Amino acid sequence: MEKAIYLIALLIAIPVLYPVVWAIRSVYRRYRGTRLVTCPETRLAAAVRVDARQAVMTALAGHQVLELENCSLWPEHPQCGQECLRQIEAAPEACLLRNILAHWYEGKACVFCHRSLGEAHWMKHHPVLLSPEGRTLEWIEVPPAKIPEALQTHLPVCWDCHVEETFRRLFPEEAAHRPEREAETHEMRSSK
Repeated sequence: MEKAIYLIALLIAIPVLYPVVWAIRSVYRRYRGTRLVTCPETRLAAAVRVDARQAVMTALAGHQVLELENCSLWPEHPQCGQECLRQIEAAPEACLLRNILAHWYEGKACVFCHRSLGEAHWMKHHPVLLSPEGRTLEWIEVPPAKIPEALQTHLPVCWDCHVEETFRRLFPEEAAHRPEREAETHEMRSSK
């Protein structure tokens, strides 16, 4: 008899709880992650994180409230009014750092091997950039607030070429010297 009561309760709870769980997950996914905004006060690029948990809790209470969890400008501007949240509310997906990077990589080819980069594989390999100084670096090595500037001055690189170039930099005596590759890279940089 007890099992039947639990089964009936479960059958009633599933249709009721599923939309709630779906809503929680949807709000959390919408507001998690690092975002790039323009600070209305300083007019500088800022990397911010929304407090996604609070967004979920207030959404469940019926009136969603967004607050920043952190901001790259806070050490200098601790009394921030968080007006940048309007940018996030207006376009939560457009200011997400991952989406900005994915959009920038679309249709691009590696500066070294000229292979199409295709879709970024975030879990396997991070997207890679070639600095104006000729050093390859993963985008996670660039401070998030500096990404817009880096996307203007750096070139796209595939993961395989990043590994090869890192090996060349770390072990120059072991790496094969390929002057044609250096010439091509120089030509690509100067044409940008």
